Amino acid sequence: MQLFDLSGRAAVVTGGNAGIGFAIAQALAQAGAAVAVAGRRASENAAAAAKLSATGARAVAIDADVADEDSCRALVAGAADELGRLDILINNAGTAIRKQPQDYTLTEWRRVIDVNLTGAFLCAQAAYPHLLRRGGGKIINIGSMLSLFGASYTVAYGASKGGIVAMTRSLACAWAKDNIQVNAILPGWIDTELTRAARQQVAGLNERVLNRTPAGRWGTPADFSGVALFLASAASDFVTGTTIAVDGGYSAMV
Repeated sequence: MQLFDLSGRAAVVTGGNAGIGFAIAQALAQAGAAVAVAGRRASENAAAAAKLSATGARAVAIDADVADEDSCRALVAGAADELGRLDILINNAGTAIRKQPQDYTLTEWRRVIDVNLTGAFLCAQAAYPHLLRRGGGKIINIGSMLSLFGASYTVAYGASKGGIVAMTRSLACAWAKDNIQVNAILPGWIDTELTRAARQQVAGLNERVLNRTPAGRWGTPADFSGVALFLASAASDFVTGTTIAVDGGYSAMV
């Protein structure tokens, strides 16, 4: 459908070399967008961009650490320069440190907040003038079910993802007049590198997730393709400031 056609558009996906980020990058590329895959691991960025290019998509790899302000701004500027424009920003880069609250160091707290929340803000701020020049655009922030619920071992992660939801709403209000839509996707329990580590570190997590999720399974990165394409395309031009849970019914279960 033409509503979902991204031909001629250009996107940046932070944390786009694996997991949810790569699945979103694939979906955007399949819809016609040129994609800049960004992350800290150069070899994985290059491999992801090569996979996209092998399908006929235009893709570039950019090394970036979203915890660093200069790196965020260089990422956005470099992507816009290499791709010739910028229309879509996916703030997906994230990290987690699983500890009880009393055991966090300030350095650990700041690392999680800087990557998950501050980095997303800085990338959005850097993207704004590029989107403005195009007459509008899309920003999609990746939150979490822990934006809504608590967990004793993820206080910093939960705080950062709660901040993502609040930031999404505020940016949506600020930039709606500029035809920039800002929305958030809230993943439930998804089978990724991060959650595989969590299942090793948190006893009984796998069983609790399966019992709580009406769909009866962990999600997969591919489950994000459709919702990301919707939020990145003209199909969502009157949708802004909202959050969409992709969680198999987890947040609906009492």
